[in-house]
Amino acid sequence: MKIGVPKEIKNNENRVGMTPAGVYELIKNGHTVYVQKEAGFGSGFFDLDYIDVGAIVLDTIEEVYASSEMIVKVKEPIAEEYPLIKPHHVVFTYFHFASSETLTKAMLKSKAVCIAYETVEDKDGSLPLLTPMSEVAGRMAIQQGAKYLEKPIKGRGVLLGGVPGVPPGRVLVLGAGVVGIQAAKMAAGLGAHVTIMDINMKQLRYVNDVMPNHVVTEFSSEYNIRKRIKDHDLIVGGVLLKGAKAPNLITRDMLKEMRPGTVIVDVAVDQGGCVETTKPTTHEDPTYIIDDVVHYCVANMPGAVPYTSTLALTNVTLPYVIRLANEGWEKACKKDSTLEKGLNVVKGKIVYEEIAEAFNWSVDAM
Repeated sequence: MKIGVPKEIKNNENRVGMTPAGVYELIKNGHTVYVQKEAGFGSGFFDLDYIDVGAIVLDTIEEVYASSEMIVKVKEPIAEEYPLIKPHHVVFTYFHFASSETLTKAMLKSKAVCIAYETVEDKDGSLPLLTPMSEVAGRMAIQQGAKYLEKPIKGRGVLLGGVPGVPPGRVLVLGAGVVGIQAAKMAAGLGAHVTIMDINMKQLRYVNDVMPNHVVTEFSSEYNIRKRIKDHDLIVGGVLLKGAKAPNLITRDMLKEMRPGTVIVDVAVDQGGCVETTKPTTHEDPTYIIDDVVHYCVANMPGAVPYTSTLALTNVTLPYVIRLANEGWEKACKKDSTLEKGLNVVKGKIVYEEIAEAFNWSVDAM
């Protein structure tokens, strides 16, 4: 199979869809890999690294798409890429369709096969291709939240870990999944007081067992959220509904109940966000303020640490890329129910029900 690795062109996205080591494995399996010039530069991988393992480096993104049957990316295609995606393409990347009707319509129009990393699902319900980026984003949420709590950037002026004689900062984490647990772990490591909320009691029991005593669990309800937002300094939104739009757990009116300078980091922004006032931002301009509450809603947080993120992503995507390349998408998905769950849009039809539900469309009508 001919596989293309284009350069990511989303704002400040420095990750790349495949490391040289991953390319080496694909070529060893008899496939041809086209890599766009400087595609890996932002992640610390150079054209010569790809050439040394047998890749063909092409100058433009147009050449990569035109030469390839399967495209391996990191982030969803943006408007400039829509015309490049053709019916013969299999596109394997993070799509997050439920948060963008425009993207969904463009991929339906392309008639391509779109396989989304974020909905590839193991039999136990875990999401193996989303997990490493959720781990990165969860840890980064605390790094960024701690920074934006500083007074010069309009935060409350709170040091999360506190100092002797001064209480530590308070962190509220919504969701006890991968993002939430990693965020809680980082915040606890800094010495902050952490409250983590979820509606899944099994997850809360797990968190209670593995976390230190200054991480407390609480059942998530609107009443409890309203109570906690009044005295917490940093709020991390880490709620995920597989393939669907995130629920709004914090509404606009709740912002007035928070103290001025409270920071919200909404990691769920890719799926529409779990805060009503969430809107996607970029690493170039990461924050905005509403009702004196600082919002950090960068839609590609792991893109800020691209070396770590690219290695972590290729570790988990490579086996699936090899399978798709060796067997073709139809046979590979038929043999592997985990990979089959990644099918979102196929030849002009939505095949993942939650996407249609997000826009109140009928799957049968597509």
